Amino acid sequence: MNDDNIVGQALVWLNDPLNWQGPDGIPVRTLEHLTMSALAVLLATAVALPLGIWLGHRGRGGALTVVAANTSRALPTFALLLIFASTAIGFGNRPTVLAAAIFAIPVILTNTYAGLRDVDQDVREAARGMGMSGRRSLALVEIPLALPLIGAGLRTAVVQVIATVPLAALVGGGGLGTYIITGLATRRFGEVLAGGVLVAGLCLGAEGVMAGLQHLMTPRPMRPVGRRPRRAAARVARAQS
Repeated sequence: MNDDNIVGQALVWLNDPLNWQGPDGIPVRTLEHLTMSALAVLLATAVALPLGIWLGHRGRGGALTVVAANTSRALPTFALLLIFASTAIGFGNRPTVLAAAIFAIPVILTNTYAGLRDVDQDVREAARGMGMSGRRSLALVEIPLALPLIGAGLRTAVVQVIATVPLAALVGGGGLGTYIITGLATRRFGEVLAGGVLVAGLCLGAEGVMAGLQHLMTPRPMRPVGRRPRRAAARVARAQS
């Protein structure tokens, strides 16, 4: 089939008002997709973030845990999805949320642990020297310094989960993956391409939002200096010389 014809079919499908209305319309499926993705990321964060903070602050046993978590990434998400669907969990959105959460845990855990472990030991000792307890030092010093890496882990996890959730359609779930699976089943490849474009657009949008949140999470002194501040600093240096 001609690629130009498929692109044309995708454009026609995306511009069809009927595909933007009703329970199977793009807005409803997009909201369903985002809801599953948010639940998966929240579930993964609830497990990985406290564990990563505790291991990174403790400084012992973390490397082995991170290796074990990263090893779990070798498990195919699709295989986990089918296993969950065949149990009491059942078909639909629930197995997808669980499988996507398991997929997201390693990256959040690894980045959180690395962020805490990268905090300079001199900074920790300075905090202790100021009379801070271990918990107070963790909350006021270590976690703020680790926020850039923690934010990067969450950012990666969100995009990965959004890109994985389309698998829900294979086990009777919803989301934007339904367009891809329906298009493949009926050989309407323009619909398949349109579904892929919608998922890709959602990933790009989430990447932009998470990049902004990561920037806000990063303490101001740790934010990268833009071109204008560097140029201003250079002009000040030249004026003072």
